[in-house]
Amino acid sequence: MMTLKAARVNKGLTQKEAAKLIGISPSALAKWENFKSYPSNRWIPKILEIYGVSYDELIFLPINYA
Repeated sequence: MMTLKAARVNKGLTQKEAAKLIGISPSALAKWENFKSYPSNRWIPKILEIYGVSYDELIFLPINYA
């Protein structure tokens, strides 16, 4: 399992590059990567395609150990 940020970095993309490929703003991607907001179902297939990962490989929610 990996976060969106880890998947992007593993693909060798900057936030700006990845956001452009997805079709969103870099600030939106930053929010997703920092768990401030989450991608809608509209964006998930594009993210999976660009990052070359499956849905099951990504973590979209922060993990709480409380």
